[in-house]
Amino acid sequence: MFRVPARLRALFRFGPGSPEAEPVTLRQGRIYILPTLPGLAFAGVLVVMLIASINYTISLGYAFTFLLGGVGIASVLSAFRNLLRLSVRYGKAEAAFPGGNVVFHLLIDNPDPRRRPALRLVGYGKKGETRFDLPPAASSEILLSLPAERRGVLPINRTILETRWPLGLVRAWSVLMPDMEALVFPSPEANPPAPASYPGRRSANWGSPRTGNEDFAGLRAYRDTDSPRHLAWKVYAQGREMMTKEFSASAGGELFFKWDDLPDGLPEEKRLSRLAAWLLHAGQIGQRYALQLPSGEFPSARGEAHLHRCLGALARHGAEREKQ
Repeated sequence: MFRVPARLRALFRFGPGSPEAEPVTLRQGRIYILPTLPGLAFAGVLVVMLIASINYTISLGYAFTFLLGGVGIASVLSAFRNLLRLSVRYGKAEAAFPGGNVVFHLLIDNPDPRRRPALRLVGYGKKGETRFDLPPAASSEILLSLPAERRGVLPINRTILETRWPLGLVRAWSVLMPDMEALVFPSPEANPPAPASYPGRRSANWGSPRTGNEDFAGLRAYRDTDSPRHLAWKVYAQGREMMTKEFSASAGGELFFKWDDLPDGLPEEKRLSRLAAWLLHAGQIGQRYALQLPSGEFPSARGEAHLHRCLGALARHGAEREKQ
């Protein structure tokens, strides 16, 4: 199969070839303009009108042809000015699981006191797009959603900011290469067995909440044996019946999810899916847990930030090996 040489591909490649630092300002040299299909048809009609006006010496035909030609030239200039001097900054990237969508947040600044209408942000390979307008002298956060097809690190890659305003006769665009990437977490295994670190190794409802004194779980009817410290006095002061506060704690103490504790014959992606399921379940019930991977260890903790760090380590697993 014939392959185009790399130097020849680079010669006809629009925009940067590697991730660029923020902010990215759209100057004259990085805005490209080409006619659309309606624009080509419009140009063909102008040529026919000009030839007819020359053959038949129609003064009104000349005037009408040049008037429409001026409109076409003005539309080219308007499309160019609709992108000129826009500035792009990078926001956060929202992670996802395979089959979902990662969301990239881009901050686009309009420094001019005029509105920028009919803009479009298109993802690599046209896998996602966002249409928007920019108000005058303002900054807007634009979200670009791309499909998360498989586990790993998903860079935003080449992104196109384009417009066909005002008449759709030309397409003006600029190629961006934001230095942004999102994480695609492993798909959690359905109904995983209990981890080796859980007492009793029960396979059903492991780590389910039990009665304790850690986190507030709700109110229940008062019993004579209830401690006065747990009575809901504010509820009673409102004229309602006496209620008791209930607290929950996670059974089994702290958990330690180890890569080496998984079965030897379990494939790598299956291992990651099982660890992801354990992490999500432990995070759901509010239990403390630690994680050990070949690349490093995460100390015992709980909370959304800890869960995101651990899932992120699973998403990045093997990334360095793939680069090599």
